[in-house]
Amino acid sequence: MGIIQRNNVKQLPHANPDAPITIYAHGFGCNQDMWHLLTPEFAATHRQILFDYVGSGRSDARAFDALRYSSLAGYAQDLIEVCDALCLSKDVIFVGHSVSCSIGILASIQRPDLFSQMVLVGPSPCFLNDPPAYSGGFERADLEGLLALMDQNYIGWAEYFAPVVTGSQADSPITAQLAGSFCSTDPVMARQFAQATFFSDIRQELGRCTTPSLILQHRRDTLVPLPVGEYLNTHLKHSVLQVLDVTGHCAHMSHPDQVASAIRHYLSGSDSCVLP
Repeated sequence: MGIIQRNNVKQLPHANPDAPITIYAHGFGCNQDMWHLLTPEFAATHRQILFDYVGSGRSDARAFDALRYSSLAGYAQDLIEVCDALCLSKDVIFVGHSVSCSIGILASIQRPDLFSQMVLVGPSPCFLNDPPAYSGGFERADLEGLLALMDQNYIGWAEYFAPVVTGSQADSPITAQLAGSFCSTDPVMARQFAQATFFSDIRQELGRCTTPSLILQHRRDTLVPLPVGEYLNTHLKHSVLQVLDVTGHCAHMSHPDQVASAIRHYLSGSDSCVLP
């Protein structure tokens, strides 16, 4: 099975083969379609690559391996293999959302040659609280309850969790898109990704990442509180923190213009740090 087919890799058309390359990595329960409002912002300037992790979107579900995808390392391997299949290296810009930020960090540690810069939208190195030094936003019982709801009533979980993630009403377009993505994902595979997402902790790995990065923090985010962005900015070398004045966890869907503006400013070489 080829990697391109396995991960449903799409390369958006671009007239200039020497244009800078951006690869987008979606979050838990999502798929590459979640970037459809952001990619037009860079259509004229960048070659853009989209893919789905195995078990998500229109990837080949036959490639799913429970052991490989029991940790974020398996998803990082997907990312690395996609880059290798496309012969990408050095000058690639990585744009990741939510757990894909951690996945991108792990991939960049394993392969420092892959990315020249990373854009991390709503990152969290650990969702669990670890007092007194770290406030991830959740107690273990909270996350165990979320997984239990997935096991008991997957559709009910999707309908409950989607508006929590987007910070929007249940009938809003982005909430409907996210809920639809949740519901179209195999529950077993989604449960595996959820376990790896919410119980991962890459804080001890942050110091090993040398790739420059832009941290885009949502100001009002139920999943990732403001101190998480500040923690990352402190512990991630060569990072710049920008707080977007938005609600929810999906600014690339709800406010793509703000995300695009922040990325352009960062890629231009102008460092910025907007704190609450």
